[in-house]
Amino acid sequence: MSKVAVIGAGVMGLACAYDLLRQGHEVDIYEADDRIGGMAAHFDFAGLSIERYYHFICKPDESLFTLLKELAIEDKLCWTDTRMGYYFKGRLHEWGNPIALLKFPELDLISKLRYGFHAFVSTKIKNWQHLDEQEASVWIRRWIGQRAYEVFWQRLFALKFFEYKDNLSAAWIWSRIKRVGLSRKSLMQEQMGYLEGGSQTLLDEFGKAIIERGGEFHLNTAVRQVSIRNNAVDVLRTDTDSLHYDAAFSTIPLPLVADMIPALPEENKQKYRSIQNMGVVCVIFQMKKAVTDNFWLNISDDTIDIPGIIEFSNLRPLGTHVTYVPYYMPQTHAKHEMSNDEFIAEARSYIKKLNPDLDDDDFSHAHVSRYGFAQPVCPPGFLKTLPPIKTDIKGLYIADTSYYYPEDRSISESVRLGRKMAAMYTE
Repeated sequence: MSKVAVIGAGVMGLACAYDLLRQGHEVDIYEADDRIGGMAAHFDFAGLSIERYYHFICKPDESLFTLLKELAIEDKLCWTDTRMGYYFKGRLHEWGNPIALLKFPELDLISKLRYGFHAFVSTKIKNWQHLDEQEASVWIRRWIGQRAYEVFWQRLFALKFFEYKDNLSAAWIWSRIKRVGLSRKSLMQEQMGYLEGGSQTLLDEFGKAIIERGGEFHLNTAVRQVSIRNNAVDVLRTDTDSLHYDAAFSTIPLPLVADMIPALPEENKQKYRSIQNMGVVCVIFQMKKAVTDNFWLNISDDTIDIPGIIEFSNLRPLGTHVTYVPYYMPQTHAKHEMSNDEFIAEARSYIKKLNPDLDDDDFSHAHVSRYGFAQPVCPPGFLKTLPPIKTDIKGLYIADTSYYYPEDRSISESVRLGRKMAAMYTE
């Protein structure tokens, strides 16, 4: 039996710790936050327990379904027939099914057929490696044409990826199209999932299972350094302790790893530091009325500088109307310096533009969550830029959400990768 440290108590770290405990190891989990869960963690929103950042479940999320069965909470999984909308140049359109595409007035028939065929083909691609080196906007334009790209993708890329918008891997964008495209009850009906009680239901059972197997959580405890001796993991240092471990599994953002483990080879440290990340400022509203009937509303309008909103209560019934307004941007972007109140005011004005029947009294409560490493930026050829998870240092394993590639961020991917890390461990 080894003494093992897991750094980061997001879902990836929890999955890794859970399987290491099942293998019989002694496991400590370190988390700088005051709670487990990472981006899936809940907070008290005026009496409502809800995620700081929205999460939803899709039909292909098999790793999550397997875990729910192991934790005996598969009965908490619920499915909702959801709707998608598209707000384009001041008009709200139905979206997300073939009839809506054909009725959309801003494109000619050939462009619509090309767009639909691309979406269909994307759900059938199994071998994605040939997309790794291709640039996403070039790949999309080749399939759907310049006009359809301008209508559906150009502003979305600009508002979500900023200076990286023309340097994204086609494989990464393809996986997003595929995951949502496969989450359907029928050709005409999208279907998304959630857990009763939200992600906290999973986190509570995960934490309980880990503690029952002897795992120990160290919350509010940032790991300052992992020292190496004789090319093996040696001592983990926090602000209050220095403890020996046989192995360490880091699941924190890669750009933070180089400073935490100074003995890493310079080549690896440079690779970790070179990975760019988009931050997120996520405004959340409790409202007296729904904005629309949609779960997901994509936006392309020159007067609204967000790519979309998520009306979460149209997925998971909450007894009140909850809307997420995510602002994705690099931490270096000037807008990142805006105050929470400024983001709330701007997001409120956008929502009132989407639905002019709303007024300020319809906004009951507001909250802002911020995170600097919401998602990595994956350029063409991203696959070969990632160092192996199992490093050349004995007992040291390093990964973060970058290693989901080409898959998009999801709780299911966190589970899959965390368990993969644990399976790699050899004493």
